[in-house]
Amino acid sequence: MTGRERTSVQDAYRKRVDAMSVAERIGRAETLFNWSRDYIARSIVASRGPIPDDDLKWEVALRQYGSDPETRALIDDLRGRGSH
Repeated sequence: MTGRERTSVQDAYRKRVDAMSVAERIGRAETLFNWSRDYIARSIVASRGPIPDDDLKWEVALRQYGSDPETRALIDDLRGRGSH
């Protein structure tokens, strides 16, 4: 794809997004977020095999937010509370 074609595609994309209502943009963002969360869950199951849904939920949270030490500590704390 040439630079000119790329710009044309980018322009068309920008026009379509700009034409969306706020509700459509939020719905689109939610769809993309759900897709990415489901993708992470599928990759965890593919690498580890089946795990209980509750454990999978926490593993997904750690993959999404665990790079921040405070958030990781919070997730680990909440995960620990749930197992009691």
